[in-house]
Amino acid sequence: MLRTVNRVLIGLVGLVLLVVGGSVLAVGLGLDPPSWWIHDGKKDVLLSDAERTRWDGEGWWWPTVIAALALVVLLTLWWLTAVLRRRRLTEVRVNTGDGEGALLRGRALEGVLEGEAAELDGVHRAHAHLTGRPDAPRTRVRLLLEPHVDPGTALHVLTEQALTHARNSAGLETLPAEVRMTGVKHKAERVS
Repeated sequence: MLRTVNRVLIGLVGLVLLVVGGSVLAVGLGLDPPSWWIHDGKKDVLLSDAERTRWDGEGWWWPTVIAALALVVLLTLWWLTAVLRRRRLTEVRVNTGDGEGALLRGRALEGVLEGEAAELDGVHRAHAHLTGRPDAPRTRVRLLLEPHVDPGTALHVLTEQALTHARNSAGLETLPAEVRMTGVKHKAERVS
C-alpha cells in the first residue's frame, strides 16, 4: 500500500508542479493567459499587496493557516518515517520446546532459503526476503527460471522442499510466501 501511496503522491505533486511551472513560464514568455488565470502578464507578481493582506483582519485566517501547515508537516513526517522504516525482518523467534525459545537471524534463514531454492532443477537464481513480525514471519521469494522449466512444477517443488524445510527448521506453524518467477532472457531457438 505504501508503494501505491508513494507513487500517487509523487505523481500528483509532479503534475501540479509541471502545470503551474509551465503556465508561469508560458505567461513569462509572452503567451496571453486566460481571464481566470492568476497571472496577467510578464510584469505581474505572484501575490500582490492586496492579495497578501486580504484576510489579515479576519480572526479565523491565521489559525486556519497554522492548522493547514501543521497538517502538512505531520503528513510529511508520517510519510518519511514509513519510507525509512526497515522492511527486512532481522530476527525470527524459534520455538525450542523448552518454553525458552531462541532467536534466529533473519539473514541466515534467508540465505538457507535462497541456497536451497537455487539448487532446484531449472532455477538460475533465487532471492529471498523475510518480512512480518518475529513470531509470524512471511517471505518473498523471487526465482529466475531457465527457459525449459515449467513454472507450476518449479512452484510446487519450491513449496514442498525449500519452504517446508525452512518452516520446519524454524519451528513455525506457517510460513506464508509470495513467489515471483521470471524467465532468463535467451535467444529464440530454431525449430526444425
